[in-house]
Amino acid sequence: MKVLIIEDEEPARQLLKIYLKDHPDFELVGEAPDGFEGFRLIKELQPDLIFLDIQMPRITGFELLELLEEPPVVIFATAYDQFAIKAFEKNAADYLLKPYSRDRFRQALDKVRTRLASKASATGPSIEQKIIEELRAQPEYLERIPVKVRNKVHVIATETISYIEAEGDYVFLHTAEGRYLKEATMKHLEAHLPSERFIRIHRSAIVNVSAIKGLEQTSPDVWHVLLKNGLSVRASTEGRKVLKKLLGL
Repeated sequence: MKVLIIEDEEPARQLLKIYLKDHPDFELVGEAPDGFEGFRLIKELQPDLIFLDIQMPRITGFELLELLEEPPVVIFATAYDQFAIKAFEKNAADYLLKPYSRDRFRQALDKVRTRLASKASATGPSIEQKIIEELRAQPEYLERIPVKVRNKVHVIATETISYIEAEGDYVFLHTAEGRYLKEATMKHLEAHLPSERFIRIHRSAIVNVSAIKGLEQTSPDVWHVLLKNGLSVRASTEGRKVLKKLLGL
C-alpha cells in the first residue's frame, strides 16, 4: 500500500517514517512539507493512504482535500483536537492527536486495513457520518475557497469575492483578479457564507454586500444590482426585496 506524508514539521515527518518501518505492507513513496507540494505528489504518485496535517502554511489539509476529485484514504495527524468532527466529515480513517504513541499509530493503520478490506461491500453512510449529522448544529462559514487552475492551486479569500455565478454543477467566483471556476453548488455556498455579507439575489447569483454600488431598474419587471467594479447582476423579485430592505432603499 503506497503512503504519502504531507506535514510541514520535519520532526513529525521523521516520527511517521520511523513508525511506518514496523508495517512493511505500507510503502512510503514520498513526503511533502506543505499542501501545494502534497497536491502535486498526490497527482503524480497516486498514493493509497496519506498522513495529513491540518494547520499548514498557505493551504490547510481540509482545503487540499477539497481540490481532489477522488482523494486517497486519509489519516489526519495534528496537534489540534477541535477539528476531529470535521475530519470524520471528510471521511477520514482516523485522527491522530499529537503526540501519539507507536501503539496508537498501529491502531490507525489497522483501521485503514479494515476500511480497504470492507470497501467493496460497504453500503450506506458510515457510523461516523451518522454521528456527524446528529452533532452538526451550525454550518461552518468559509473564509477561504481553494480552486484549481490547470496545475496550480489558488486560495481565494471570500471577502475578495464580488459575486458568485452558477454554471451547471459549478460556480464562477468573481474577484478583482478575474473569475475562477469551482465545483460547488449555490445551495452549499449560500449555507456556508455569512448571510450578513453574502446575499442570494437570484437562483444563479450570490453577491457580496460590500461590493454593491446600487440598484437599477432596466424594465418594468427587471432589476439589476450594480457592483463597484462596473458589472451588473440580475436580481429576482424576491432578491430585490431582500436587498432593498438590507440597503434601506
